[in-house]
Amino acid sequence: MRLTLRYGSKSAEYDVRESARLTAKLRIHVEPSGALVVEAPVGTPENKIRAGVQKRARWIMDHIDRFEDYRRHALPRDYCSGETHFYLGRRHKLKIIAEPSAMRSVRLIAGRLEVSAPVGDADDIKLALQRWYRQRALSYFNLRTARLAAELPWVEIAPPVKLLKMKRYWGSCSPHGAITLNPALIKAPVHCVEYVLLHELCHLAEHNHSPRFYALLDRHMPEWREAKDELDSLSEMLLIV
Repeated sequence: MRLTLRYGSKSAEYDVRESARLTAKLRIHVEPSGALVVEAPVGTPENKIRAGVQKRARWIMDHIDRFEDYRRHALPRDYCSGETHFYLGRRHKLKIIAEPSAMRSVRLIAGRLEVSAPVGDADDIKLALQRWYRQRALSYFNLRTARLAAELPWVEIAPPVKLLKMKRYWGSCSPHGAITLNPALIKAPVHCVEYVLLHELCHLAEHNHSPRFYALLDRHMPEWREAKDELDSLSEMLLIV
């Protein structure tokens, strides 16, 4: 079934798929392409589907606009001035300063990433940005992990975070409680980062994906599913160096 959502002057068509897994609520997905998909329990009346989607209209349109923005600015990566790169979900324009005597450095200033390098070619700028992202990621992840851990009764001491570049995963937690995160996660929106950190901290109590594990997520971040869906949708763009 294909329906249309209207919100002010905007409209979006969406496909409705019946799901035997769902019992009551609709699940709404905005894909990176901008496509809108709605999962509904089997037999849900059309008027109830329309009402449920309309209730989330503002959220839906915001996400469609956001993905359009990501697609417009994510590719290609030439590492030249004017190009856009992401940090904590926001896009920042690149400004290259090439000086023979300059040390490789990156500064985030007034909405732009200012990169100084002795040569200023693509490889030089890419290396400087990679180092900057890793430094920012390690600092931010450790800070946020400590703050989240302080609110969780099962965590006595916040575990230190290590970084590992991964092609498919955002994070992991070893049986011994060591948390490893993908440095590319620092490009994602803040609430998506918070979801991944909480996910790994919950593994300190439940080293599996059991109902008890998901109950912990529900208790401490009721909207985690929306954050996960958004992060999954952004993966292909954010995992690009």
